[in-house]
Amino acid sequence: MSELPKTFDPADIEQRWYAHWEANGLFHPDRPGAEPWTIVNPPPNVTGSLHIGHALDNTLQDILTRHARLQGKDALWVVGTDHAGIATQMVVERQMALKQQKRTDFSREDFVAKVWEWKAESGGEITRQLRRLGCSMDWENERFTMDEGFSKAVIKVFVDLYNQGLLYRDKRLVNWDPGLGTAISDLEVETIEVKGGFWHFRYPLADGVTLDDGRHHIVVATTRPETMLADMAVAVNAADPRYQSVIGKFIDQPITGRRIRIIPDDHADPELGSGAVKITPGHDFNDFEVGKRAGFKPADMLNMLDAKANVVQTADGLVPAEFIGLHRFKKDGMPGARELVVERMKALGCLVPHIDKDGEPHDAEPRTIQTPFGDRSGVVIEPWLTDQWYVDAAALAKAPIEAVRSGAIEIVPKSWEKTFFNWMENIQPWCVSRQLWWGHRIPAWFGPEIIDDRAHLDLAVADLAHPDLPRNAVGTKVFVAESEDEAIQEARDYYGS
Repeated sequence: MSELPKTFDPADIEQRWYAHWEANGLFHPDRPGAEPWTIVNPPPNVTGSLHIGHALDNTLQDILTRHARLQGKDALWVVGTDHAGIATQMVVERQMALKQQKRTDFSREDFVAKVWEWKAESGGEITRQLRRLGCSMDWENERFTMDEGFSKAVIKVFVDLYNQGLLYRDKRLVNWDPGLGTAISDLEVETIEVKGGFWHFRYPLADGVTLDDGRHHIVVATTRPETMLADMAVAVNAADPRYQSVIGKFIDQPITGRRIRIIPDDHADPELGSGAVKITPGHDFNDFEVGKRAGFKPADMLNMLDAKANVVQTADGLVPAEFIGLHRFKKDGMPGARELVVERMKALGCLVPHIDKDGEPHDAEPRTIQTPFGDRSGVVIEPWLTDQWYVDAAALAKAPIEAVRSGAIEIVPKSWEKTFFNWMENIQPWCVSRQLWWGHRIPAWFGPEIIDDRAHLDLAVADLAHPDLPRNAVGTKVFVAESEDEAIQEARDYYGS
């Protein structure tokens, strides 16, 4: 019999016993006939090492799992890691930048291969840490959210939800990160107070119309002058006596010359500023809703920026050429669209200067602005009108709402029921698409939509290899399927070839 060591060496003993447990399959469920017990480890992102929160969370799960085994249950603790699309792609791109490389220097396939290489290294570190913590996980069934089986499951669920009408493609405003070049979720947006300005501009009334006080213009205020290039309306409150006589009349936007309507909407607060608000549905979440209430279809809303937040021509072709290609803000010492808009409005006599307490005029009133930033990129988020894929969250929320109302599910403490119902009853469509190279690819193929027998030259076709597409088509037809072969067959059936 060997003597006990005088001091406890946890590193040696824990490692030796863990190797013994794993070698003898003690973490693998193998009790036929016993009551099954399963817990899934929330998969950590493969973006680095575990932190103290992981240590606490996994310790609690380990206690529960070991207790279940002691009770004679067939306990399975499922272990895995999450591919973490945006976070992982960003980490790899940062590493490439150190070598003076960019993602776009490579093909999609080559870049994804580099991410897999990085995942093998990072994921291995995470599993080593979990073993070092003593987690009694079933390593024989380790999973990764980009494994072939997982990918097939994701695609199947996507197709099933699409066929059930619970998942659809729509044109809506999203939180667009120009730095990452993708839509991001609300949770990935960080609002920060920054020093900004509040500009006031005169918008001239069209056709000789005047306000009751004789003025030939309406004053609007904005913290984002550059969006003026995509204005589609000016909103006033229907109860505001100053503007009741001009509701339904028009304004000629000074820079673009675009004729825009004066519309009634409660979004305009008579007590705030002039009581009139410029409406840019393609670049503001509130304006998007105002625009829809005014009858603007999302497909007709104007977009004045590209994916990198540079000015592009609007669908009506009214943005002056000098603005095309400018960044929305000042960049690399060069003035941006914001600065040029202010300069042009000032030259036209349409800027209302702010007079400070000393009687000095300034282009803008200094303000602290709540500004959205991407929490990873640190870039100002742009509300951007684009086609994305959405899950009908409101339809899916009906079942849990009924379950809580009926008592089938009890929320403890009960005081949180009000919060639950507020969340569920005001839930918005869930944007599930991202513009990334790393991650699950949406199983959709595109071709032209056949509408009557009208010919259309500008066919919106992308990625559908076969069959040859007919000429009597207009618009976009989407084929959602579990494989390209299935999509091609759907296309053949649709086009009759």
